[in-house]
Amino acid sequence: MGFTDLLDEVGGFGRYQWLHVTLISLPGLLMASQNLLNNFVSGVPSHHCSLPANQNFYNLSLTYQVDKQLLLKVFIPPDSSGNKLDRCRRYVQPQWHLLAPNSSANTSNLQTEGCVDGWTFDQSEFSATTVSEWGLVCSQRPLKQMIQTIYMGGVLTGAIIYGGLSDRFGRKTVLIWSYLQVGVLGCSAALSPSYSIYCVFRFLSGMAVSGIILNGVSLKVEWIPTKSRTLVGTLTSFFFTFGQMILAGLAYWLRDWRKLQVFVCAPHFLFFTYSWWYAESARWLVLNRRSEEALRSLHRVARINGKPEIKDKLTIEILHSHMSKEIQSSRSTFTAFDLLKTRRIRQISTCLVAVWFATSFAYYGLAMDLQKFGVSIYLMQIIFGAVDVPAKFFALGMLSYLGRRVSQVSCLFLSAVIIFANIFVPTDMHTLRTTLACLGKAFTSASFTTVYLYTGELYPTVIRQTGMGFVSTMARVGSMAAPAVLILDEVLPVLPSIVYGGAAVLASGFACFLPETLNKPLPDTIEDVEEKRNFSQMKEGVSLKEGVVSGDDAGRVVMTKGSTLKETKDEGCGLNAL
Repeated sequence: MGFTDLLDEVGGFGRYQWLHVTLISLPGLLMASQNLLNNFVSGVPSHHCSLPANQNFYNLSLTYQVDKQLLLKVFIPPDSSGNKLDRCRRYVQPQWHLLAPNSSANTSNLQTEGCVDGWTFDQSEFSATTVSEWGLVCSQRPLKQMIQTIYMGGVLTGAIIYGGLSDRFGRKTVLIWSYLQVGVLGCSAALSPSYSIYCVFRFLSGMAVSGIILNGVSLKVEWIPTKSRTLVGTLTSFFFTFGQMILAGLAYWLRDWRKLQVFVCAPHFLFFTYSWWYAESARWLVLNRRSEEALRSLHRVARINGKPEIKDKLTIEILHSHMSKEIQSSRSTFTAFDLLKTRRIRQISTCLVAVWFATSFAYYGLAMDLQKFGVSIYLMQIIFGAVDVPAKFFALGMLSYLGRRVSQVSCLFLSAVIIFANIFVPTDMHTLRTTLACLGKAFTSASFTTVYLYTGELYPTVIRQTGMGFVSTMARVGSMAAPAVLILDEVLPVLPSIVYGGAAVLASGFACFLPETLNKPLPDTIEDVEEKRNFSQMKEGVSLKEGVVSGDDAGRVVMTKGSTLKETKDEGCGLNAL
């Protein structure tokens, strides 16, 4: 008997759990806004060099009686394609002869210079962004992508710091603090007078976002009965999906980066206010020798669930007897080094590191560069959010019928194929490029859904949280690297897609080495994984006579004298699963 039995006694998934899960999941509507905010806050408006200070654009257009767009050709050279004006250069001297009808003068030999007087930004798509305010274009363009990398660095740092703090001070305490931190620092970022100060606020906000995600999930899961976790986990993941579409609506409505920054951060003051209602994890309280508080929390949950009679039946002695196994196991300390000590755990960890990194790398590579598709960025954000809905159901179907390994390999490989395919689509075919991008986003989203479930099933109970924390850290590294790779398009436009797709292909190969876990019992100890009964992957019909099948250090099947093996099944993707 364990803590799950106590949850059933106090009402299972009752009224309290519904309220608890809903209130903790609501901030998820704004987690997408935090992670994808840079698409709009740092959107790049159409721009060109400002005219020399001694030139009055309005008066010139009246004097020469020409269209303003035509007049710009006097000051701004065409870009490499010849179809648009260059964004980063202007003529040293105005070329008035270009106003002549049917002028065919060779402009490639004309002397140009950089935008020494700054830039003029079009305000039809964005009224103001960090890019237009601080001139993050041309030679300063990498600074725009650096904002997202710094933010994701904060998310990674927060996962390390707040994960440890939650084990020491409790999930509820750290979660409440994280809400307040996002509210205060996020709104403060809207007042940033400079680029560097804004980056500092985004880094600190990223730390708090990580605290909300980690502790929100832990506090939610630890009050949900085991049989309800899969369904509840799937349903609550849609809060993030809908949040992506909400972000598009807010950005379209506001158009100003400072207003948008406030709107996606201010609601966290509301979350901070009602989060005091949460009950701390009773399991954490017991394991930290605060059993009386845990008992009061259980009594409160039972009362809200309509089971007040439990108060007289549930005592500290009964609480301890139900959690004896957890209390005993908590005395053993496991660290990240235990993920690399033994052969099978080391193999699983290595493969999962590659899968988590590549999934996050490709996901944010697609999601953070919406302007390249030639479609309204607001519409692209809604489409990218909506495509997650069928993607999640698709992933659940594959997981249920094809198994975890096939699902993981397929999602990564197909996302890579689509990313590569988009390289060969001409830039003017906006509809096809957008369709392929949506499919790629769908498969990376399905890969995320798969790897979250798969990882929890691969690691044994004693190091499951440690393993999840370790490999998910690589997802943060991938999300940090993704925006930086976008800068490579200055070297070769197709290079970012090659890198994203290549990482997904490589990770799909690593996923082939993971064991299948569909309909298999969860391992409890490291020994359960290491002894994974190398014969467990055999078909029914295996016959052993007077012998024992086991696994040696090299992973081979070893049989004592007299044993016979009739038939085995190789479940690895063309590889020996043993």
